[in-house]
Amino acid sequence: MNLRYIRDSHDLKQKDLAKILGVAISTYCVWETEISPIPLPRLIDFCKIFDISLDYALGLTDIPKYPNMRPNINYELHQQRIKHMRKINRYTQKYIAKILNTDNGVISRYENGKTLILTSFLIEYTKIFNVSADYIMGRIDEEIPLKKMEDEIVDLINI
Repeated sequence: MNLRYIRDSHDLKQKDLAKILGVAISTYCVWETEISPIPLPRLIDFCKIFDISLDYALGLTDIPKYPNMRPNINYELHQQRIKHMRKINRYTQKYIAKILNTDNGVISRYENGKTLILTSFLIEYTKIFNVSADYIMGRIDEEIPLKKMEDEIVDLINI
């Protein structure tokens, strides 16, 4: 994750960012040192503060922001996209659950919009389906593959 790099590049102290995010400094520290994953709602807040992509914050790309990126996630698109990606790849909920070391019910709740996906599972989804976390969460409309992400962003910016 790039949390520390992003915070440092904006000359913020951990205590200041923790206050902005509304959490204890000790809580923020465990996220920044990756002892514990930052919860997705707080990661989204972090990204809004710095006007950056989820992918950049998660260390999945070196591109800080995508063209036409929305600041908020789209809960309906999120559930549709994770279900669609699973089905188009002909994976069962059981198969995804096994990869994530969880049970089918968790995957079902994600796909039915009952539960927001965990940050650690979102990262795994980006790897399983080779696609941007911002796409999965409905912040961008382009289905950008991780392996080609930086090349495609440069092409989008040059249009």
